[in-house]
Amino acid sequence: EKDGKAFHPTYEEKLKLVALHKQVLLGPYNPDTCPEVGFFDVLGNDRRKEWAALGNMSKQEAMTEFVKLLNRCCHLFSTYVTSHKIEKEEQEKKRREEEERRRREEEERERLQKEEEKRRREEEERLRREEEERRRIEEERLRMEQQKQQIMAALNSQTAIQFQQYAAQQYPGNYEQQQILIRQLQEQHYQQYMQQLYQVQLAQQQAALQKQQEAVVAAAGTPLTTASMVNAPAPGDIPSINGQASAHADSSEKELDPEALEEALENGPKDSLPVIAAPSMWTRPQIKDFKEKIRQDADSVITVGRGEVVTVRVPTHEEGSYLFWEFATDNYDIGFGVYFEWTDSPNTAVSVHVSESSDDEDEEEENASSEEKAKKNANKPQLDEIVPVYRRDCHEEVYAGSHQYPGRGVYLLKFDNSYSLWRSKTVYYRVYYTR
Repeated sequence: EKDGKAFHPTYEEKLKLVALHKQVLLGPYNPDTCPEVGFFDVLGNDRRKEWAALGNMSKQEAMTEFVKLLNRCCHLFSTYVTSHKIEKEEQEKKRREEEERRRREEEERERLQKEEEKRRREEEERLRREEEERRRIEEERLRMEQQKQQIMAALNSQTAIQFQQYAAQQYPGNYEQQQILIRQLQEQHYQQYMQQLYQVQLAQQQAALQKQQEAVVAAAGTPLTTASMVNAPAPGDIPSINGQASAHADSSEKELDPEALEEALENGPKDSLPVIAAPSMWTRPQIKDFKEKIRQDADSVITVGRGEVVTVRVPTHEEGSYLFWEFATDNYDIGFGVYFEWTDSPNTAVSVHVSESSDDEDEEEENASSEEKAKKNANKPQLDEIVPVYRRDCHEEVYAGSHQYPGRGVYLLKFDNSYSLWRSKTVYYRVYYTR
C-alpha cells in the first residue's frame, strides 16, 4: 500500500516481504496445497521460491523478520511505530483517567448517600430522644401533680371545715369568692407543709452527717470544731484506689465505743498521727497534648538516668488540701510511687533529688553498726507509703492521681529507673494543689 510513497524497496526485498507475509498467514510452503504457477509467471515463481526458502520458520520468527526487514527498508517505520505507541499509551492513559474519575464520582456519590443516611438516622435518633425526654418530663409532671393532689386531698380533708368557716366570715353570702379564697388557703397550706417537710428532712440529714464526722475525727484523736464539722468530707467521699474505697474511717467508726469517744472529745488529740486517706489514681489518653504543653516549662521535664531514682519533693501548702500529680514518658515505662514525709519544711518550693538504686542504700544500712543505724533512724522523719512503687505504662497514657493532705509535711514523688541498665528516661510531670 505504501510502496513508492513512504519507501522504495528493491525487488528482492519485496519478494522477501511477501514470503514472510505468507509464512505468517499460511505457515510453511506446501506444494501439495498451493496451486501451480504458470511457466511464464516469473514473479509468481520467484515468490514461490522465496517462500519455500523460509523452510519451517515459525510464525513468531517470521513476524520478527518481517518487522526487521521493513525497518531496514523504510526509515520512517520506527518513527511511525513510536508515534503509534505514544498515541496508544495516551489513549490508555485517558481511558484510565476516565475510569478513575468515574470511580471517584461513584465513591463520592456513595459517601454523600451514606452521610445523608447517617444524618437522617441521627436526626431520627435525636427526635426520638427528644420525644422520650418530653414524655418522661410529662410523666414526671403528671406523677408530681398526682402526688400533689393526693397530699392536698389529705390536707384539705383536715382543714375543710376551718377554711369554709373562715371563707364564710370573709365573704358572707358570696359563694364564688368563698371558693376562690378556700383554694388560695389550700395552696398556701400545701406550700407551708412541703417547706416544713423539707426542713425536717434536711435537719435529719445534717444531724446524721455531723454524727458520722464526730465519730471519724474522734477515731483520729483530733477534736472537731464547728467550722471543721461543716467543711469535713463525709466518709463516703474518701478517695479510692481503682474504685475501692478505703476502710479506715468505716472500721474505726464501728470499733469505737462511747467511752473512747467521750475521752477523745474531752482530753483532746493523742500523739498518734491521723489516719491517711487512700489516693485516687486514673489515666487519660491525651499524652501528646500533655507532653507538648509540659515542654514549655523546662523545669517540668526531667531525665532519669539508667539505674537512678529521681525524687521530686513537694511540700504541702498552707492554703491547699489536696495534691494532684500528672506524668508521662516518651518511649518506655518507668517505676512510680508516692510517699509522705512527716516534716514541717519551711521551704514550699518543689525540688528534685537524684540518687542511685534503693538497693545501694539498703546495703549501706546493712554495713553500718546497730548503734549508727538506730541513731540514723532516730534523726529521720517518719515516712508513710501513699502509692507503692510499680512500673507504669506512662509512655502510652498520662498517669494522674490525687491525695488529701494528711497533715503538714513533704510529698515524695519517686520516679524509679533502677531496673533499667541501658536506657535513660525522660519524664514530663506536673504537680499542683487545690483547696
